[in-house]
Amino acid sequence: MSRSLFGTDGVRGRANSEPMTAEIAMRIGMAAGEVFNRGGYRHRVVIGKDTRLSGYMIEQALTAGFLSVGVDVLLLGPLPTPAVGFLTRSMRADVGVMISASHNPYEDNGIKLFGPDGFKLSDAVEMQIEDLVEESASIRLAAPAAIGRAKRLDDAEGRYIEAVKASAARGLDLTGLRIVVDCANGAAYKAAPTVLWELGAEVIPLAVSPDGFNINGNCGSTHPALLQEHVVTHNANIGIALDGDADRVVLVDELGQLIDGDQLMATIASQWATDGRLAGGGLVATVMSNLGLERYLGAQKLALVRTKVGDRNVLERMRAEGYNLGGEQSGHIIMTDHATTGDGLMAALQALAALLKADRPASQTFRAFQPVPQLLKNVRIRGDAKATLAETSVRQAIAAAEARLGAGGRVLVRKSGTEPLIRVMAEGDDSELVRSVVEQIIEALPRAAA
Repeated sequence: MSRSLFGTDGVRGRANSEPMTAEIAMRIGMAAGEVFNRGGYRHRVVIGKDTRLSGYMIEQALTAGFLSVGVDVLLLGPLPTPAVGFLTRSMRADVGVMISASHNPYEDNGIKLFGPDGFKLSDAVEMQIEDLVEESASIRLAAPAAIGRAKRLDDAEGRYIEAVKASAARGLDLTGLRIVVDCANGAAYKAAPTVLWELGAEVIPLAVSPDGFNINGNCGSTHPALLQEHVVTHNANIGIALDGDADRVVLVDELGQLIDGDQLMATIASQWATDGRLAGGGLVATVMSNLGLERYLGAQKLALVRTKVGDRNVLERMRAEGYNLGGEQSGHIIMTDHATTGDGLMAALQALAALLKADRPASQTFRAFQPVPQLLKNVRIRGDAKATLAETSVRQAIAAAEARLGAGGRVLVRKSGTEPLIRVMAEGDDSELVRSVVEQIIEALPRAAA
């Protein structure tokens, strides 16, 4: 059976439409409970969520599913995705669940699953769960006396806050730093300002009033204009923008300029290499990371290993080859010495430690390299994206674009793993040529009506 339920980052879709319905969420809970049933003891699951209105519905449906197969449920409430990975392991849970569609608007939601080690599930385990969701009648329901119990874990946020602070450099003191933090009206709306304040910073919080509808709404890491404006207005040293579930982060320097995940990884890698903390002799990033990052690391005799898009692909390569730093240009920064998934808050603290050590403004500290001109456009197409990319005319257009760029650039055309889009990206030293080849490819795609 081919994968139809799980995508590149769990299950995701429009709330109250398949697959993000209460019924399917309940069946996912039943199936995951069955897969992780190891017999002989009371099993438990931890469930966290972000601030979307639909989180209430999905949380209750998942809970019912787990309870029905005899799994006890600990409800964490609104918490970042990395907190769920951390608490799954620290609470010795058999499985962890995060209800979130990350950076997507409130109308969407998703379900991300973690194994008992705190890491996201492998494709093989997701397939087991998907098979059982399709054949839910075969799942063994618990006897009346063995039905699970559910309760709230009241100190979940406090446990995570302490873990985040413990990940920072020993004695990290942010006294004297004025920091604007944009929490995207999402899962870290309490935790992020608290961590920064407890470490001594003067904190100016933005987007910390979630109402179920405003998560990622013109705020957060995918809409940094709000943060850029407030950093300059408040004469702040730096700005931090998280996304809805706080597993990614972007920064803004004191001039209001954006600092993306590539610049952040370059800075952290350089600092860790100097300190003797960088494992593997480099870092892992995706095919989307800028060619400038690759050139910068190469000049320092550090490797850049590229993977397919998706933080899970990055993490799998890191674990397989012994790297402790990796991430995505979008701001997923994975540091396996500290977390089992991308953690925006932990990455921000590493950046702040580097800023203090450099004793220079953020505009200088986080400009490790000059990015190569890069252009990414999303195209909504008619028909199936995979079939479209296999068409002869499309493949010929891509080949022609690659030939025009030559060895000094790259072309990447792929279907989105989370939205019905084809993403067209090109980069090279000539910005006008980059623009031209992207348009050349787009012209070959059968676009949907506006």
